[in-house]
Amino acid sequence: MYGDSATVRKILTELGDTWAVVGLSTNERRAAYGVAGVLKRYGKRIVPVHPKAETVHGEKGYASLSEIPFDVDVVDVFVNSDLAGPVADEAAAIGAKAVWFQLGVIDEAAYERTRAVGLDMVMDRCPAIEIPKLG
Repeated sequence: MYGDSATVRKILTELGDTWAVVGLSTNERRAAYGVAGVLKRYGKRIVPVHPKAETVHGEKGYASLSEIPFDVDVVDVFVNSDLAGPVADEAAAIGAKAVWFQLGVIDEAAYERTRAVGLDMVMDRCPAIEIPKLG
């Protein structure tokens, strides 16, 4: 496991409610769409990040993290593992507090880099599964 239960709880309850969801588009069949909906129901502000910069769940989209004109607390990553490391690096560069790699998204080097610069990180877990467990 990459992210103990204390880190999961901290990211979901203490670090802020603005979540950039990288890979989120209007495709309702993709996991990112459903997870973003769950996060929104739990009071998180969802910021779609996708090359198409589509509006999703009523929230304006951006083509990249660096284009978001306000602070982001958590970057939730729904891209293939081989593309996830640069997203984690960009999350650190924009001043995010945490990075969350979704189920199946694993990059151990990115995990180490992200933690080394002081960000909290969870990898290979899903916030939509974890947040209801918090009660």
